Amino acid sequence: MSAKASGQSALPASAASYSAPPTAKVLVVDDEPRLVRLVSEILKAAGYRVVAAAGAKTAIEMVALEQPDLVLLDVLLGAGPTGYDVCRSLREFSDVAVVMLTAKATEADVLAGFEAGADDYLTKPFSAKELLARAQAVLRRTQRPGDAVTSGITCGELEINFARRTVTRRGQPVALTRTEFELLSQLARNMNRVMSHVELLTNVWGPEYRDDLEYLRAYIRYLRKKLEDDPADPRYILTSPGVGYMLVSPA
Repeated sequence: MSAKASGQSALPASAASYSAPPTAKVLVVDDEPRLVRLVSEILKAAGYRVVAAAGAKTAIEMVALEQPDLVLLDVLLGAGPTGYDVCRSLREFSDVAVVMLTAKATEADVLAGFEAGADDYLTKPFSAKELLARAQAVLRRTQRPGDAVTSGITCGELEINFARRTVTRRGQPVALTRTEFELLSQLARNMNRVMSHVELLTNVWGPEYRDDLEYLRAYIRYLRKKLEDDPADPRYILTSPGVGYMLVSPA
């Protein structure tokens, strides 16, 4: 593979410059054997342990048996359940990091992945460098030690517990993905202060994402859907046009 993951077998020299977290295991779920083989070769060359599954049922079983650190999950798995269905099933018993692999990345596709519980997405065709950088970034943020300096805060009807990584609204639990919680935590720890786009992207996703503004906007939109009475007229997560976002306490 010279530039894109399209079924070629050659590994890029750049793969050697990436190193996986010690003993990190990745489950690759795709019904295209050539893509599975190619992605597996790239990951193994970078130091990851790799297992693979072709279908939805096998993928769910292997997450339970193999306990991977990361799942690369294709959206389309042939006939039967989709990758979104698999991700929803995984979230019933596992908080494993999930990156959706998709041939298209419209806003609807991205939000569908977030709603299913995915941590990130990667659009096909992708380069080896993109694959490795995304895997490292997701593992870095999902395995980040918790910050216990402040146990939690109250923001109007929102209760954010950093230690337990939980959010309630009017006393009712709000289901957030790991990445959504990280984004909200950044805003909450800087409540009533505008955080720039670059600051949020770097702190939550890593320096590789510092220019991916549309990515941040998509997460903000979905976070508002879960926290605001009227996402189109938010009262908690406000936009500072051209600058960034701020979590505002009604008090």
